[in-house]
Amino acid sequence: MIDEDIAALIGQIHSSGTRAVFEFAGAGSLALFWLHTVAGSSRTLLEATDRYSSASMSDLLGQVPERFVVRETAEAMAERAYHRAMTLSDGAAGCLGIACTATIATDRTKKGDHGCWVALRDSRSTSTYGLVLSKGSRDRLAEEELVSRVLIHAIALHAGVGQVALGLQNGEQLDQFNVSTQDPLAQLFAGEVQTVAVAPDGLATANQVWHGGILSGSFKPLHAGHEQLAQAAAVALGQPVAFELPIVNADKPMLGYAELERRLAQFRGRHAILLNRAPRFVDKAALYPGCTFILGFDTASRLLEARFFTGDDGVLNGLRDMRSQGCRVLVAGRVRDGVFRTLADLPIPPGFEDLFLELPEQMFRSDLSSTAIRAQQIDASEAHSA
Repeated sequence: MIDEDIAALIGQIHSSGTRAVFEFAGAGSLALFWLHTVAGSSRTLLEATDRYSSASMSDLLGQVPERFVVRETAEAMAERAYHRAMTLSDGAAGCLGIACTATIATDRTKKGDHGCWVALRDSRSTSTYGLVLSKGSRDRLAEEELVSRVLIHAIALHAGVGQVALGLQNGEQLDQFNVSTQDPLAQLFAGEVQTVAVAPDGLATANQVWHGGILSGSFKPLHAGHEQLAQAAAVALGQPVAFELPIVNADKPMLGYAELERRLAQFRGRHAILLNRAPRFVDKAALYPGCTFILGFDTASRLLEARFFTGDDGVLNGLRDMRSQGCRVLVAGRVRDGVFRTLADLPIPPGFEDLFLELPEQMFRSDLSSTAIRAQQIDASEAHSA
């Protein structure tokens, strides 16, 4: 049921560290069978889906493609598969999206060519393979086997373990394309880039410069108070304001890829957001020089806590570093212990008063709390399930 040369390559694929989601339509199921036939497939395959109906393909791509068996469709399928692999593995290294769209012999005569497009997407590039079959020279099973060989061939090349003998006929040629498709989020998790800016349409750009206000938070969830604060701060500063989410926090666990995707989903179609690995505001200042950080009173208080700095003069040195980067802090008041606390209640060290600005209560006041909102959501969920 499986050739020895293919079985040997698949064994090496299973040992390569590749973690893949497989999307296929029209053909390719034999390759999935082969991958499962060789022990160790659970190390390679995270998920596999046969998109045989137009509705299923629409679920994957968000729309029914104009043409199914073309390079663009295969690459779009691989893109979705890659992000699914990143989500299922929580951003582990070696994630791969594998896609195959094909048309092969069936119980009726097809007008067009028989053939396939196979695409593989990882964090750095997309490799695509196209093959037009010699129509009528093979039966359906033989065409399925050839398409599946192309799939295993592409995966083996990606894993660097060898290649498959395809047995092409005269006039048949496997075309190969490779384009750079860097994933800034994967680069950020790997520490290869310092910052990522995500536009409202979801487009992510690495190391993009930002000038203006920055509203930092965990955004679990993003709520009206955050949005109202950003709007008021933009008016007060006379500058645009971006939201900012660090994947590394000074006193919380690092965000995983799946959780980051959930939080980013709140911003899509609404706001831009900046991502980074900077847990402290002194670290953020080095990434965003000249910017004004917009903080609620509670967060501004933590900015002045010695535990977030090193050395006896850690707070003072941190504030000096922020000043040297041309950064400032805009403080919004907040209720604490039943009292509305403002900039005047912060223990700002002498000589650093100029770093701090106040957002007047008449411009912004919100007593919404992310913690309270999460508690309400939990209560609502428990009441619904009861």
